[in-house]
Amino acid sequence: MTAPLPSSPLPLALTMGEPAGIGGEIALMAWRLRRDRGIPPFFLIDSPDRLLALAHATGLDVPVREIADPADTAAVFADALPVLRQELTAPVVSGQPDPANGAAVIASIDRAVALVRAGRAAAVVTNPIQKSSLYAAGFRHPGHTEYLAHLAGMTEEPVMLLEGGGLRVALATIHVALKDVPGLLTPAVLLHTARTTCQALRRDFGIAQPRLAVAALNPHAGEGGAMGREEIEIIAPAVAALRAEGLAVTGPLPADTLFHAGARAAYDAVLCQYHDQGLIPLKTLDFETGVNITLGLPFIRTSPDHGTALSLAGTAQASPSSLVAALLSADRLARQRAQSPA
Repeated sequence: MTAPLPSSPLPLALTMGEPAGIGGEIALMAWRLRRDRGIPPFFLIDSPDRLLALAHATGLDVPVREIADPADTAAVFADALPVLRQELTAPVVSGQPDPANGAAVIASIDRAVALVRAGRAAAVVTNPIQKSSLYAAGFRHPGHTEYLAHLAGMTEEPVMLLEGGGLRVALATIHVALKDVPGLLTPAVLLHTARTTCQALRRDFGIAQPRLAVAALNPHAGEGGAMGREEIEIIAPAVAALRAEGLAVTGPLPADTLFHAGARAAYDAVLCQYHDQGLIPLKTLDFETGVNITLGLPFIRTSPDHGTALSLAGTAQASPSSLVAALLSADRLARQRAQSPA
């Protein structure tokens, strides 16, 4: 029987996200569920004033208390949502992002990463950002994942893994047009994605001998080359190289038979070749509580598996389930990593 992980003395750092989106209210809702769901202490890097106004406007009426340091979280968390102040430049109107607040959104991420890397917080949990608004403010990165890699000084790309419904999917390519996927798939990309995923499954998920299934790109795994040669020329050689390294990797496997219950029992994660190949089955199995986890970073980062939901902002109708799952996942992964060698 696996021994329980020790509790972490450090709180989780939750970023502001897009202030005009649902991030603030789902954070308020998550705090209200702290006892029922066993949510570990977390603090939010945001404006206490705007959160108090949001709590009153939405009828959530969550007590908000400003803290001076993450170390204050433990003493505050039982009675109020701890908030590390991050000033906003412009007033926030729910559902209407303002690029003037882009610097504050980015600063919230910067501070969360810095606090975790300094050993003052256990993990980074990011609320969704509105990339179009950040681009207008001068943001020069494709998204959260790439920016976090930049902050970490990484030379290799991190890997996006989604977890939910008993399924984990790692993505070889992410937010690219489907027509561009075949040209982006190379043995090097697959080797990096697989190695990073297997390392994370060992270190952060506590799986001593992870089993990784690799999905084919084409229907029926290319039908022996009749429907594409990517399986023969790219995927199969990469799988063979990984197996030669001693990794328990199988594939390429036809994607249409890879996600039913019996198939899922045979692996710990699937390496998918493109975004929807992995996200459609995962969101079908678990639409509400999927979690986005970034692998390969020198710190733990999780995020809800949804966007800013501007149409729901300010209504208190958004579900906090994915954020709650992201907080619980971040805590579990951080405690596991603390127990594992680098």
